[in-house]
Amino acid sequence: MDRKKHRIMMVSDFFYPNFGGVENHIYYLSQCLLKLGPLMHSRTMGYRVVFTDHSLYGFSDAGSIHMNKVLQFTLADVSQAICVSHTSKENTVLRSGLPPEKVFVIPNAVDTAMFKPAVVQPSRSEIVIVVISRLVYRKGADLLVEVIPDVCRLHPNVRFIVGGDGPKRVRLEEMREKHSLQDRVEMLGAVPHAQVRSVLISGHIFLNSSLTEAFCIAILEAASCGLLTVSTRVGGVPEVLPDDMIILAEPDPGDMVLAIERAISMLPKVDPQVMHHRMRELYNWHDVAKRTEIVYDRALKCPNQNLLERLSRYLYCGVWAGKLFFLVMIVDFLFWRLLELWQPAEDIEEMPDLTLPHISNKETLQETE
Repeated sequence: MDRKKHRIMMVSDFFYPNFGGVENHIYYLSQCLLKLGPLMHSRTMGYRVVFTDHSLYGFSDAGSIHMNKVLQFTLADVSQAICVSHTSKENTVLRSGLPPEKVFVIPNAVDTAMFKPAVVQPSRSEIVIVVISRLVYRKGADLLVEVIPDVCRLHPNVRFIVGGDGPKRVRLEEMREKHSLQDRVEMLGAVPHAQVRSVLISGHIFLNSSLTEAFCIAILEAASCGLLTVSTRVGGVPEVLPDDMIILAEPDPGDMVLAIERAISMLPKVDPQVMHHRMRELYNWHDVAKRTEIVYDRALKCPNQNLLERLSRYLYCGVWAGKLFFLVMIVDFLFWRLLELWQPAEDIEEMPDLTLPHISNKETLQETE
């Protein structure tokens, strides 16, 4: 029996040349879906929509309240949803009002063929701690400003490599000058994704100081390269790695310094090659693609409701917001019909199906290894 073909459009706020966690997720997932053989407008045009959430938002500040209301509106008519961790699922269900049975948990993965440990491990006479992150408040750059000087004071043989750029880079530069750590804190600036491995394999410990994180692909990349991870205990991070591969700390400078000291004492027991093989079994994009395809199959089985049935969903988004969303969707529908009259769908050339050369399971396995 022929397998059902999916014609999928991936939609994201950003893509090439801006490569972060979400952009890499879309790229690798799309590649693996090929090998397996904007939300609101898509539903108006009759397409099924699967939303993948990579973010965590709060519920107390004004910005989060408004964003959550926008999310509730955007997802009111979504077919299915995917979250990258159980913490992310709970957050999305509470923010959007989606039924939990429509939200699935499928984690991110890592290209272990790209992120391999160094053939020759760096000497442990000097401990190198690597940080690769956007230097912004949400990623805990302010914590680094307090943690790095304390660690350097307690451990004369520790050196830091910081990769990344952002508005908080100035604070890190000032900290380095204030404590005369120019020879112990190397600032690389923005690191292209293709060069991330070369930075990781020069270190022993990977430090993540995020204040909020739904999953954190950077942790997977570091672990795949054989680095022991120290991370803040936030969001979905505790779900990412086994306990013997990560040391969690509260987002507090003192607790993070203690966690780093514990990681330094554990380094003699760390085998980068063993860690890499474990990551290859735990996380791979082919498994993520297969699980995602199951969600797409479920989305296709959802009934295609008429306009009135769809509009009724928006009325439940709030006393006043619901009426506003109702009007927005009517305008969106009328705008789509106007575009249909201006340029009918039958006059638009359809993209032909992409035909890929046959790849056996054995060849696919060898490629991932």
